[in-house]
Amino acid sequence: MSIEKQDNPGLLSLLPDQGMKDHIASLRYAKMIQHALMPNPAMLKGMLKDYFILFLPRDIVSGDFYYAFCTRQKMCIAAGDCTGHGVPGALMSILGISFLNEIMQSDVNLNLNANRILNLMREKIMKALHQTGDYRDAQDSIDIGICIIDCPTGKLQYSGANRPLIMIRNGELSEFKPDKMTLGVAPIREASFTNICIETKPGDSFYLFSDGFSDQFGEITDKKFKYKHFKRIIHSFEELPMEQQKQRLESAFNEWKGKTQQVDDVLIVGFQL
Repeated sequence: MSIEKQDNPGLLSLLPDQGMKDHIASLRYAKMIQHALMPNPAMLKGMLKDYFILFLPRDIVSGDFYYAFCTRQKMCIAAGDCTGHGVPGALMSILGISFLNEIMQSDVNLNLNANRILNLMREKIMKALHQTGDYRDAQDSIDIGICIIDCPTGKLQYSGANRPLIMIRNGELSEFKPDKMTLGVAPIREASFTNICIETKPGDSFYLFSDGFSDQFGEITDKKFKYKHFKRIIHSFEELPMEQQKQRLESAFNEWKGKTQQVDDVLIVGFQL
């Protein structure tokens, strides 16, 4: 039965609002599913000496994601930043989490190096999105930093697709640079990701993160926070317990942002072994 506007204007005026409510309800349900796929931060208590996860989605669902996988011998920690944000980014994040689970769970002995995991993820993403390297392919991709820790020895492997790793040791900050490649559209000359091995020491702090914090515009300056400033602020908080570092970073972000719109998802994973 059709509804004539002149017969029932009240009902028609409610329809757009109801549609918006249904849309938001769907997004909130999608958020619940997305969070269920990511590890419960509480599970990391038994894996790490100390840690924090600062996760500030721009929208209800996020294009950033964090990942953890652990056995008695090996531990994997990753932070991903997908193309876009909102629903498209969230769909890519679910794809990334699913492929990480598939790769990690298929290798019973966990002999995979960090760079091999990224190589396999790239293959799976390109295949799933039917990317061949042609300019007409979908440009969706994932930037990610991943660490594999050998639990008995404390040795850490890092590999990065456009996302670096920061380490602070005895008050000194070191940056391990990523490969300038993403997980997605094939570069003109495809190469293996680099594997960096680090001999960890007690008290070392490590940080994986997306670019959302450093790309945020400030209310007063109308300029980006910038990566150099981000490294300085990470360094300035390094003596604090991880949970206090998280609180200070979130306060610094909100103070910088002020009343301006958040431009991207924000994710920082800090941890000590």
